[in-house]
Amino acid sequence: MSVQRAVQLIEAIAIPPLDERAMAAARARQDRLTKPRGALGRLEALSIQLAGIAGQATPRLAHKLVLVMAGDHGVAAEGVSAYPQSVTGQMALNFLAGGAAINVLARQTGARVVVADLGVAAALPTRPDLVDAKVGPGTANLAHGPAMSHDQARQALQAGADLFRRELATGVDILGTGEMGIGNTTPAAAVAAVLTGQDPARLVGRGTGLDDAGLAHKVEIVRRGLAVNTPDAADGLDVLTKVGGFEMGGLAGAMLAAAAHRRPVMVDGVIATAAAMIAVTLNPGLRPYLIAAHRSAEPGHDAMLAWLGLEPLLDLGMRLGEGTGAVLGMQLADAACRLLAEMATFDEAGVDDRGGE
Repeated sequence: MSVQRAVQLIEAIAIPPLDERAMAAARARQDRLTKPRGALGRLEALSIQLAGIAGQATPRLAHKLVLVMAGDHGVAAEGVSAYPQSVTGQMALNFLAGGAAINVLARQTGARVVVADLGVAAALPTRPDLVDAKVGPGTANLAHGPAMSHDQARQALQAGADLFRRELATGVDILGTGEMGIGNTTPAAAVAAVLTGQDPARLVGRGTGLDDAGLAHKVEIVRRGLAVNTPDAADGLDVLTKVGGFEMGGLAGAMLAAAAHRRPVMVDGVIATAAAMIAVTLNPGLRPYLIAAHRSAEPGHDAMLAWLGLEPLLDLGMRLGEGTGAVLGMQLADAACRLLAEMATFDEAGVDDRGGE
């Protein structure tokens, strides 16, 4: 695909507004179910949001998809991770073998896991269950210049959108976002700093387990990257180009494509949230399609979620990535839909409702 065609396709994505009639019908049904109104708390609001996304009064989430996108980062050369870069490719193969945390939770949830190489530095073996969407063998070092070119950023976005569209043929009712990339909490913090305007010291976390000295160094690397690149907060493509990652671009493109096809997006931790922020900057219409699965233990996640206007479903102290939090969130979304569709109303059950209402 030519770069020009990729530009046209990603910019042509149109996201419809939520279906107000479906939401009104879902809300009315919630008010007639055999329970006090509001007794199921956020599950009720979640079911109404999902109804508006799907355009159906009683949505179903039979087909759950997790896209795990892998990519390496040149900034890893600055010593911002406690693990070597080789782990990215090794973990991608572990996902394919079914041995990672995401695989365990996906099996429990009934979710399909698709692994894509957006930019792993190592040459991964060719195999039918690995999507080869490699933009390059890892990004450049953002501490010294742009992480990628504008053309590469567009290529990553388009690869993610194309991958989601391809998976629609197998069936997708909800998209979960996962990733793998040693060093990727550094570009995620840089993205967060650009878009929230907050000091990197408030956003940068320990990632895979840095000590105090390592954390201070990581903050300085993020500051250096912002000073060297001066990304434009109003331009999502510029932010992705200068301080992002190939896997973030892929996730952002997949999110935009999911919303264009009226599918909800379950956002995982800080990397997926950074991708969501980039995607929302590109198209604000994505925002009501996003659901925050959990609050990461990484310190910047609260500010990122606040920027998106999202309240996470879970707070478990998790910081693994891979889409693990997203899959747990899918279970709650599924429960919300089932309660809405399968509970009896007062009339159906022959149960007395409160008088005068």
